Amino acid sequence: MLFLFLPKKQQTTATKTGSLDMKKFLIAGLGNIGPAYKNTRHNIGFKILDALAKQADLSWETVKLGDITTHKKKGRTLILLKPSTLMNLSGKAVKYWMDKENIPIENLLVVTDDLNLPFGTLRIKAKGSNGGHNGLKDIQQILATVNYPRFRFGISDAFSKGKQIDYVLGQWTPQEASQLEAKIPTSIQAIESFALAGLDNTMNSFNG
Repeated sequence: MLFLFLPKKQQTTATKTGSLDMKKFLIAGLGNIGPAYKNTRHNIGFKILDALAKQADLSWETVKLGDITTHKKKGRTLILLKPSTLMNLSGKAVKYWMDKENIPIENLLVVTDDLNLPFGTLRIKAKGSNGGHNGLKDIQQILATVNYPRFRFGISDAFSKGKQIDYVLGQWTPQEASQLEAKIPTSIQAIESFALAGLDNTMNSFNG
């Protein structure tokens, strides 16, 4: 009788791959913690996830490296994460919760602001550069890849030279705040579509 054994290293890899939960998703909304940042442009990731949690009647729990809540939708589990590491160190929280929950990288969706898109434009992609965004830059470094899905919400570049930091950390104008009322529900639909309909269908339906 012939017995075949995987080398120990291969056994570990096979076990780890088999443990990934393809029906579980990590939705990481980027932002900075604290009331001073709550309504700033840079915190649109937090704002969208807060709106989703409110719509689904979910409660946030403060845990290691962030606030977490779980959204169950048609057989899918969406773990919503608001990192508490500050924007520029977002990768540590994302990696920790991916590993803890056995979530494959293709089931990660990072929600963030983008200066390179007109205000209110939604852009979902499977991969891409960090575009100068420090939160995405840190995630790219920690995950050692640019191949992870991201959902960028356009905040425009309507600032004068040398005022970028003031702009992204500034409050929404009354006009922007009013227009957000229509954009936030669409953003929630896009996040749920990512888990239910897949990345390609979501990009076709919501990119614009």
